[in-house]
Amino acid sequence: MKKLLLLCWLSVYLVTPAPAQSKSALLDSLFSQLHRQKNFNGNVLIAEKGVPIFEKSYGKADEQSDRMLNPKSAFELASLSKQFTALAIVLLQKQGKLAYDDPMAKYLPELAHYDKITLRHLLHHTSGLPNYTDYFIAHWDKSKFATNEDVIKAFAQVQPGVLFQPNEKFNYSNTGYVLLGSIIERVSGQTYADFLDQAIFKPLGMTHTLVYQSRFKPQEVEDYALGYLLDSLGNKVTPDSYGKEFFTYFLDGMVGDRGVSSTARDLLKWDQALYTDQLIGLQDKEQLFNGLKTQDGRETGYGFGWMLKQDEQYGKLVSHSGSWAGYIHYFDRHLDRGKTIIVLQNLDTWKNRIAIEQVRKILYP
Repeated sequence: MKKLLLLCWLSVYLVTPAPAQSKSALLDSLFSQLHRQKNFNGNVLIAEKGVPIFEKSYGKADEQSDRMLNPKSAFELASLSKQFTALAIVLLQKQGKLAYDDPMAKYLPELAHYDKITLRHLLHHTSGLPNYTDYFIAHWDKSKFATNEDVIKAFAQVQPGVLFQPNEKFNYSNTGYVLLGSIIERVSGQTYADFLDQAIFKPLGMTHTLVYQSRFKPQEVEDYALGYLLDSLGNKVTPDSYGKEFFTYFLDGMVGDRGVSSTARDLLKWDQALYTDQLIGLQDKEQLFNGLKTQDGRETGYGFGWMLKQDEQYGKLVSHSGSWAGYIHYFDRHLDRGKTIIVLQNLDTWKNRIAIEQVRKILYP
């Protein structure tokens, strides 16, 4: 009888989902191993229904001073910035200052020759505009910083052809979000940094989030995580060690496609606010979290600043990656399951891809 009871107890234990503590141990094991292998250096925060079940820092924020990462460490978010640019456009639309289907040229008259491109095309990456980075790396005077206005001037003067007609295809392009950054400034009458700070960061209590251009507009930022690459000998070096002609230096004047710096904890505040009506309502979220079909009926899989996927196991995934020399990130929101995965990394090598699928498998045993 005792053996039977023991077997029954074991069978119940084995089919019971792993408790949060077990998930935490598995997550720590995963990232600790990656860190030991020099394939991860950064902060991880994972939450279920807004409650953190795992949070840990791995490695240094500054190799020279041996300053360690901590939960307040701020990272250059790279393309994670696009979600804030998109929400700023939504907020301006709510104020009646613009419309998604307005021609881009209404706000950027210098680009009147791109008369078929709308704000919606820019938001969904269906404008057909080529990436500005290719042109600036090839042609820009690298003794000067390039800014959003320089992108507008270059596209006005050179008039590079579109890769395809608007809404014909999906093609991820940083150009669209740089132009949206400029539209935010022209329509609001504020800088991109000030508008985001007053309309998003301060209302949500994101006290460690800001638009930070460390080279173009240097300032003191507490607990900042410096970004690192590996040189030919395998040593960690900052992108600036390659000189002012390296793209991260002379392109530091750009905002909209990147430029925001934040912490994992602040991003969780942002994540949770998007489940409420604090900033926007249901109708606005439909715009953010639903894609656009191209002319041939294909789904773009991209909303306003968010990548989209419907998964049989995980439900609706709303996510985005971020990558800029020295940084690699992933922000994963599981809308149907209430799970949030935030992985911020200040080491960029060809080996250290974000182990997002391994994390998902731990959360869904």
